[in-house]
Amino acid sequence: MKRDEKNHNEEKINRIKLTSKEKSELIIEGLFTIILLVLLNIAMIVILGQVISNNKSIENMIFGIKTIMSETFNNNAFSSWAKPAFMIMGLLDLGILYWRLIRRYKQMQLRHVIGELHYIADGHYDHRIPFEISGDLGNIIKSINGLVDSTVDAIQEERKIEKSKDELITNVSHDIRTPLTSIIGYLGLIEEQKFHSEAELLKYTHTAYLKSKQMKILVDDLFEYTRVRQPSTPLNLIRFDVGQLLEQISVDFELEAAKKSIEIFVEVKPQPLFMEADTEKLVRVFNNLISNALKYGKGGHQIVLLAEKIGKEVIITVKNDGPAIPKESLDQLFDRFYRVEESRSQETGGTGLGLAIAQSIIVLHGGYIYANSDKRWTSFVMHLPIQRKIKKT
Repeated sequence: MKRDEKNHNEEKINRIKLTSKEKSELIIEGLFTIILLVLLNIAMIVILGQVISNNKSIENMIFGIKTIMSETFNNNAFSSWAKPAFMIMGLLDLGILYWRLIRRYKQMQLRHVIGELHYIADGHYDHRIPFEISGDLGNIIKSINGLVDSTVDAIQEERKIEKSKDELITNVSHDIRTPLTSIIGYLGLIEEQKFHSEAELLKYTHTAYLKSKQMKILVDDLFEYTRVRQPSTPLNLIRFDVGQLLEQISVDFELEAAKKSIEIFVEVKPQPLFMEADTEKLVRVFNNLISNALKYGKGGHQIVLLAEKIGKEVIITVKNDGPAIPKESLDQLFDRFYRVEESRSQETGGTGLGLAIAQSIIVLHGGYIYANSDKRWTSFVMHLPIQRKIKKT
């Protein structure tokens, strides 16, 4: 049953092929069973003949088998039931022979399956037991292959998580190191009194303060990101009017938008439109999307907040008429630390976690979010259930 790795991976077997040694074992098993059955049949014939003729003692039965058999076969009483008896005995013999050969064959099948299991256990997790067998053993093979698939998926997921953690640490370290270096540098100048005036001193402290705030924003965003990524994060669900919430958010950004000559419009269909959600978390999503539209929508004049009820969903769209997002960036927008334009993110102080947090909050509510962008509009579309189903534990 030993095969080199290449053949083992490339060979596709639907049924188990026995080796020459195993075929010989089956032949020997069959011959041995036939000999035993012949001897058993002779003994049974002799005993039955003695019972029917009732003219020989046990002694003669032991020491005169030849005479007894001759008399038995010539006995009229014996001849009357000989044919049906032989047929029954023959059928029983065939049944016993078949049963023993099948049992031995199943043992050989099990041996092959165990060999495949050892091969997989040696680290060949891309291999599956290729045999198609009926019965319980076939069900066991399907279960084993399913278990191996689940194990491989779990291993790959674990590796993905480890890689994700490493990337997270790398990105956080990079984003913290830059402002931290500036803080240490300016505080070092102050510590060594390398400033020429009070104005220069205030400039150093103010820069260190701004860099500290930048670090705090990153830490706060990172904490929020890890928190909303947990499926067990509790939601404070309340019933509210979507239109009123969006109107309030638009008022909060009205002054900042006016400074950039941008108008914010709210459209809700129908009115009022009620749904269940954690308003505190949803406000975080809307604040992030509107802030991004104000920061990066240079040259735009409108931000539209559109809410619409379709079936059992509320579809909320936040769109602006600023510059389009490149198509190659759309699929990566919600990746943590992803920035469409690195230099622009540094100007505006973005952490690269805002959209990842927004996506996690929407998923936490049982919905999903995606982005579209063309020359006319850049839109972020959220699908949310009107009523959040709480999973019972």
